[in-house]
Amino acid sequence: MMYAGKQPKVKSDQSDKVNNKKYVLKRLWDYLYFYKTKFFLAIFLTVVANVLSLVGPFLTGQTINAMTDGVDFDKVYLFAGLMILFYGISALLNYLLAVAMVKISQSVVYKMRKDLFAKLNRVKISYFDQNQTGDIISKMSYDIDTINTSLATDVVNIFTSSVTVVISFAMMIIMSPILVLVFVITLPISIVITKVLSKLVKKQFRIRNRKLGELNGFAEEMITGQRTIQSYVQETSILEKFDKINEETTDASYKAGYLASTVGPSINFVSNLSVALVGVFGGILYFMGNLSLGNLTSFTLYSRRFSGPINQMSNIIADIQSALAAAERVFRVIDEDEEQADDINALNYQDVKGHISLKDVSFGYLENQLVLKNVSLEASQGQVIAIVGPTGAGKTTLVNLLMRFYELDQGEILLDGKPITSLTRTSLRRSYSMVLQDTWIFHGTVFENISYGNGNVSRLEVEEAAKKARIHSFIKHLPDGYDTLLTDEGLNISKGQKQLLVIARAMLSKTKMLILDEATSNVDTHTEVQIQQAMLNLMKNKTTFVIAHRLSTIQNADLILVVNDGNIVEQGNHKQLLSQKGFYYNLYQSQFA
Repeated sequence: MMYAGKQPKVKSDQSDKVNNKKYVLKRLWDYLYFYKTKFFLAIFLTVVANVLSLVGPFLTGQTINAMTDGVDFDKVYLFAGLMILFYGISALLNYLLAVAMVKISQSVVYKMRKDLFAKLNRVKISYFDQNQTGDIISKMSYDIDTINTSLATDVVNIFTSSVTVVISFAMMIIMSPILVLVFVITLPISIVITKVLSKLVKKQFRIRNRKLGELNGFAEEMITGQRTIQSYVQETSILEKFDKINEETTDASYKAGYLASTVGPSINFVSNLSVALVGVFGGILYFMGNLSLGNLTSFTLYSRRFSGPINQMSNIIADIQSALAAAERVFRVIDEDEEQADDINALNYQDVKGHISLKDVSFGYLENQLVLKNVSLEASQGQVIAIVGPTGAGKTTLVNLLMRFYELDQGEILLDGKPITSLTRTSLRRSYSMVLQDTWIFHGTVFENISYGNGNVSRLEVEEAAKKARIHSFIKHLPDGYDTLLTDEGLNISKGQKQLLVIARAMLSKTKMLILDEATSNVDTHTEVQIQQAMLNLMKNKTTFVIAHRLSTIQNADLILVVNDGNIVEQGNHKQLLSQKGFYYNLYQSQFA
């Protein structure tokens, strides 16, 4: 939502600069540790399953040794039976491990989504001005799904690989310390290749994720604005822009996938080279009598097990880098600045009268660019205050400050003589009812939409409010009346009907203050005349701030404030302002002359 007179600087959290990897890993670990019992059980299953499977190569070598100088069938049957038993138990444990990791990963992403959504309800309003909706949704869905996939598979693979490498290396030393020297040459090569390529892969995945966020944001905006796009016949222009962003996203994804795909084959080549060298030098040792055939076989199998995890770790490194990049994006949101906390002595103000005072209020969304300048006004209890002026003059900004969506740069706002900074935000905002130009209807029944935010109200109270808002008749003709399900954003009803539903919602409110921001902008003139009495009933005994472009709707206001370029240039009632023949007079003449 953009506010009048506002030119926010768009802030990107998609920087290609590599952030602190240790910090991201620590944050992910904190989420895993939250489910520490399940996680440590999974680690235990990983260790036991791999230890059992790694006994196999040793038993294979012993079986071959039992057949070297004549066949010792008792030993062959024993070793073969043990291999079947160990491999069977290992397979069962790996199945249980897979199930456990799926549960852990789902638990982690559930908590992460919960934390992210909760954070979005606590961040400053300015965050939503500076970030595309589609990009925010991308973090909630795509990025967290990427983390989920990595936790479910990659974490297990890392532990599995670590156990396999350690045990295989230990067994190789036991079998033949001399042959282990082969890996003194090949292992550093694998490490260097992995380190170099992983940096490139991570950087490219960050670029890819940023491009995906931009693509989602653009698509969300264009889908929402299809009526406007088609009415201005801009389909071709929009398609060209989409093609450009789509092409950039595809190129970034290709480069990320290409770099990721080079890691595996590169490490696999070094791994195969290791096995070849083991075969050559192991054969020499065998013919020299320094190594038995069974031990050579076991060593070769362990060398494959030793090299395999290194290759596997390089294969999953792309997924890990993608998950880390996604986690950085999510944690940036979770770490976003929240609204300034209420003072510890802040008053939970309930006995609201509705007297508002502004004293020398100045405010700007950007530094050194004031939208309001030294504004002062008095709104007595029950008064109707109309705020008029050209677009961008600061009318809606004034309302945002009354609700304390933003903090003042200078001056003070008082409610019933109390500075609003001395009140809790919750009690302050509950003191107001609002009907905005941009109506908000959520996925739910008509009854739920009208009763939203008004506590437990009866069907009768809702119907009475709907009647006052002149929407009851329309609702009764819906398929299920007040139980009719409205789609997201209320797209199965007109804008005017949505606005009447929101007005009915405000009718239920028991607050002492009311904000009407172009509250009848989507209602035709005939309907507006019909609900004038309802609006008067709504405003009765409430301090009301009315932002309006239609001057016909505010002629009966107790006080009209004319705002221009951040200043209140005129104030008075309708007749007084017309008699002055100033700014208001010119606005009125432009509409009715």
